[in-house]
Amino acid sequence: MGGLTRRPVARLAAGTAVTAAIGGAAYWRYMSPFSQSLGDFPYRGQTSEKVVALTFDDGPNEPFTSQIADFLAERQIRATFFEVGRAVLNFPEVTRRLAADGHVIGNHGFTHEFTNYLSPRTLEMDVRKGQAALATVGLRPALYRPPWLLRIPALWPVLDRAGLRVVSGEFCHPLEVFQPSATMIANGVLGKVKPGSMIIFHDGFDGHPGNRASTVGAVRIVVDQLVRDGYRFTTVDAMLGVPAYQA
Repeated sequence: MGGLTRRPVARLAAGTAVTAAIGGAAYWRYMSPFSQSLGDFPYRGQTSEKVVALTFDDGPNEPFTSQIADFLAERQIRATFFEVGRAVLNFPEVTRRLAADGHVIGNHGFTHEFTNYLSPRTLEMDVRKGQAALATVGLRPALYRPPWLLRIPALWPVLDRAGLRVVSGEFCHPLEVFQPSATMIANGVLGKVKPGSMIIFHDGFDGHPGNRASTVGAVRIVVDQLVRDGYRFTTVDAMLGVPAYQA
């Protein structure tokens, strides 16, 4: 009986391992910050200089976006904000303030709803609605970062038609969405940063309101430490040598 019992357990374990492997391969192909298997997906700058691009996704989201903007203004640092269209419509004055401060604004879709990024039709509609929302505050971004970094093969033709270029990056901390301590998030960044890094923070929550106090605190810690380490800061377009906005 022992042998008979072990066989189903072994088959279950083998099946679980296969499923995990398939899931891991799918994640790498479609959602990894680093995979280039579907097309060019730049996640860092090619430089040996100690320069970093700070980026922020999912906003604007008050008061946290403005708290980050206030701190960056104190330190005379420009960053890149990939904004969700519906959030821009909720806080247009915040987006205008970011642009006036010299930050670069990119398109991060309109809804930030997962299913809208799975088919070419809904993807294109969402990208264009995001671009239209940003146009209401006088901006025509040339950079697009997919929500969750999710991409399908149709993404590149869709972006070509919209005059956009796709951008990746590296997440600040895998648990940032749950808002652990500012120190934990900051340590995650400082442990991986290198010349050319483009670090992804989140000042919003999928285009919805959400507490991002730990992210605000982490940005302060990261900036202070990187300055002590001799780093300077730039925007994604300058890091990659591409336009920030459409002509």
